[in-house]
Amino acid sequence: MQTIDNYNFGNKKALIRVDFNVPLNEKFEITDDTRMRAALPTIRKVLAGGGAVILMSHLGRPKNGPEDKFSLRHICQHLSELLNLPVKFAEDCVGTVAEQAAAALKPGEVLLLENLRFHKEEEKGDENFARQLSVLGDVWINDAFGTAHRAHASTAVIAKFFPNDKLFGYVMQGELTSVDKVMHAPERPFTAIMGGSKVSSKIDIIMNLMDKVDNLILGGGMTYTFKKALGGKVGNSICEEDKLDLALDILRIAKEKGVNLILGNEVVIADAFSQDANTRIASAMDIPDGWEGLDIAPSTREDFARVIENSKTILWNGPVGVFEIPKFAEGSKAVAEAIVRATEKGAFSLIGGGDSVAAINQFGLADKVSYVSTGGGALLEYIEGKELPGITAIRG
Repeated sequence: MQTIDNYNFGNKKALIRVDFNVPLNEKFEITDDTRMRAALPTIRKVLAGGGAVILMSHLGRPKNGPEDKFSLRHICQHLSELLNLPVKFAEDCVGTVAEQAAAALKPGEVLLLENLRFHKEEEKGDENFARQLSVLGDVWINDAFGTAHRAHASTAVIAKFFPNDKLFGYVMQGELTSVDKVMHAPERPFTAIMGGSKVSSKIDIIMNLMDKVDNLILGGGMTYTFKKALGGKVGNSICEEDKLDLALDILRIAKEKGVNLILGNEVVIADAFSQDANTRIASAMDIPDGWEGLDIAPSTREDFARVIENSKTILWNGPVGVFEIPKFAEGSKAVAEAIVRATEKGAFSLIGGGDSVAAINQFGLADKVSYVSTGGGALLEYIEGKELPGITAIRG
């Protein structure tokens, strides 16, 4: 199979779908450039191979065509600084403006196209729009794992115009290698830690993991749906009343499949959802009215850590407490630290899906685990066992 490592980029124009959907403040300054930095190795590989680079991305969710606050020109200067070379900018991503800018591009040069989502056809997966994009380059590289679960024009449909010249970039390659390692060839014991507030939003992942994991640690708000299903009192804790039977089903299936399912026994409860709340430790089965569980207690942190530290493969998706409030961040921090200790002992650890990434970054431990996924929704769908259009487009 052709890969970015063995492809000859000499005098070719590489059309790269990147994920430059970065957060901007009200002054249009980038507050987190992680996604931009992640794409640099792919860009540099093409340039080093004698090619030119044309970058396409979306930014935000523009509703009705072009809006200045969603223009990619705001990030052009920063990209120039990261690459240490001037980046040209095209005021549109298709049509005459884009075609002329692409045609004028010489080897070693970089062109950034305007926001793909200024055209409704991008999200509709419009074939004609994909064709208009495809004429800009000689080879298409998909390096946007964060949008791999969308069948958009630039992430999937465009592949048919590059039957012999389509590749994954290094971000995609790294994500897929890491997730495949966890999902298809895990070293055992394999432990998954699932957090988050709702069982309902994690049900597909939990079910798909049941056939793969040895240990399944469930934390966060979903704990209380399980505890109530088991006959516990959960006070004012978040609880999905209509999912109590589902919780019991999950416990039963785990038992049948020999999965060690672990719920927190002791939790930190509070009389308000705030940093100033009164707190105390309670049994997760006996939370008084007017109080709610917002974090795992020290004894539960130790229980979780023991399992994590004896694991060889670890997947963490979702914090085990309200980590955004410092008072309730200790449990998630303890989980992160246990994952770091396991990783130091040789375990492979994958952190992915929304808030876990924010948590591991907040604790300053991202560089001490094996892999932090940029995927979010794409990663979760992949773990659920769904086919991702952006991956199928290249793997076939």
